[in-house]
Amino acid sequence: MTATTTTTRARPAALILTPSAEARIARLMETAPDGAIGVKLSTPRRGCSGLAYSVDYVTEADPFDEKIVTPGGDFYVDGGSLLYLVGSTMDWVEDDFSAGFVFQNPNAKGMCGCGESFTV
Repeated sequence: MTATTTTTRARPAALILTPSAEARIARLMETAPDGAIGVKLSTPRRGCSGLAYSVDYVTEADPFDEKIVTPGGDFYVDGGSLLYLVGSTMDWVEDDFSAGFVFQNPNAKGMCGCGESFTV
């Protein structure tokens, strides 16, 4: 009888972070409050379209969250939000008048006029 070998490959991250987003995470972690272990993205129910993007510091890892290791610190995606975010790209954009994370989300079917919330 021959032994069977199982090969596993690394699972791709649920969310793609641009270099600009990774650099912003690094800057956030440089000034993070005591006890912060990373930055976490979630999609709480909010706004006129239903779901919004929320980025906050996190102080403990949740086993259901997706952990993405970046050069500047750990980034977590809320386990309950993964279905709404799979395949998305997160970028950090700054111009003369505003700065913020911007999401390209193939799962979003609609967005409110102000861009604050989205539907799936």
